[in-house]
Amino acid sequence: MKTKDNNYWFPAKTYGWGWSIPNSWHGWAVLAFYLLAILLNTILVQPVYGQLVSLLGIAAASLVLIAVCWLKGEPPRWRWGR
Repeated sequence: MKTKDNNYWFPAKTYGWGWSIPNSWHGWAVLAFYLLAILLNTILVQPVYGQLVSLLGIAAASLVLIAVCWLKGEPPRWRWGR
């Protein structure tokens, strides 16, 4: 899905609120690091420190992903389709 301005790493969804899949390598790199953080958190942190610390790590990684989407993505608003 291409947007009018290719400077956005994450285009807006066609329907609803939020962002779609990345449309640049920058966005794909951010998404890959997010998935890697979740995987490493599950493999390394959860067995040692427990579920609560693991959940906090996942929440922190998710907040960072949302912040990057907010800063580098198309401005979010409710969309009914184009």
